[in-house]
Amino acid sequence: MSQVQPEHNINAYMQGLGRRAREAARRMAHADTGVKNSALLAIADHIEHGRESLTRANHRDLENARRTGLEDALLDRLELTSGRIAAMAEGLRQIVALPDPVGSVSDMNYRPSGIQVGRMRVPLGVIGIVYESRPNVTADAAGLCLKAGNAAVLRGGSEAIHSNVAIAQCIARALVENALPEHAVQVVEIADREAVGELLRMPEYVDVIIPRGGKGLIERITRESTIPVIKHLHGVCHVYIDEHADIDKAVAVAYNAKTQRYGTCNTMETLLVAEPVAQQVLGILAPMYADAGVELRGCPRTANFVSEVSPASEEDWSTEYLAPILSIRVVSDLNAAIDHIHRYGSQHTDAIITENITTARRFLAEVDSSSVMVNASTRFADGFEYGLGAEIGISTDKLHARGPVGLEGLTTQKFIVVGDGHIRK
Repeated sequence: MSQVQPEHNINAYMQGLGRRAREAARRMAHADTGVKNSALLAIADHIEHGRESLTRANHRDLENARRTGLEDALLDRLELTSGRIAAMAEGLRQIVALPDPVGSVSDMNYRPSGIQVGRMRVPLGVIGIVYESRPNVTADAAGLCLKAGNAAVLRGGSEAIHSNVAIAQCIARALVENALPEHAVQVVEIADREAVGELLRMPEYVDVIIPRGGKGLIERITRESTIPVIKHLHGVCHVYIDEHADIDKAVAVAYNAKTQRYGTCNTMETLLVAEPVAQQVLGILAPMYADAGVELRGCPRTANFVSEVSPASEEDWSTEYLAPILSIRVVSDLNAAIDHIHRYGSQHTDAIITENITTARRFLAEVDSSSVMVNASTRFADGFEYGLGAEIGISTDKLHARGPVGLEGLTTQKFIVVGDGHIRK
């Protein structure tokens, strides 16, 4: 592992990473699909065969993290169990099975001049990824970037540095074995936070930054980066139960959207219920949430129908709990529900439960989120569930990529023109 620490050396170290990544990206952009797939399979094999060395490196990280008082939830994310190592390898093999978007041509049309104009999908180039805790992200991110023909500079959390370096060594061996550039995937081996700052100030080498982590990390990167960022700050997701909802569907979806898993960005944090059905819906759902250990916080009208509810504060409506806590608001109609979502939502994922097709269409058209759903749980907002395969994150931005970012989201398009000696008159 690099021992670079002095501030003046951090700049030189990061510049070196950037130069090598840019050189590797030029080669990766033209790599054959079969070669990329062979490299991904080899990475998976090296990870499985290197289980013992990965575990030893991970134990070093865990010991250091315990000494520094890292909380239990983060320790759990940090640990590389045998099952998680196997899952990393399996995830890479699943990426192999996905179609390669690079080089695909679409929209080829003849123009009146006689030329043909179309679009070709190409890699983004060099992708910088900044993430926390989970070392499995190193393998997932590397696999997706490589399959999409990119080079990657990965900066994981300092608490996982030994694990990340060990995984990167598996990746580098596989790349060399398949005649691909060893530096197509590089892990930043400096724990100093200034390394992140340097990464964010290298637009000559890095084409896009993708942060994966808590709101504080993403806010810092968005504020400091001189490079385009694909991000989402937080997931304040809503389910609105309309007055024309099928009650059985409404109960099933609203319960699943909150309780299927608490700590994900696509978990429902606020339930909106149309007043005409509030008594019936909440009369069924409230005991179910109570049995699941979910704390309820509601508006005054909610308290009319649910006895075990605490008053919701203004802050609650815009909070991503990532915990068994749910805000509930009873609203007068669809307009009020949409107004609430526009005011407090994070443009991540929002759903309506209704049997009225006109109402459903209005919700789809007027709710400005990266995923908008009808009669389905917000927990479906996921690259795998959308048929994209693995994902590198979920974007709530509006430019380039929006929603789950899979292989296609790690590419862009260029215009291609085919003529036969054509000249413009």
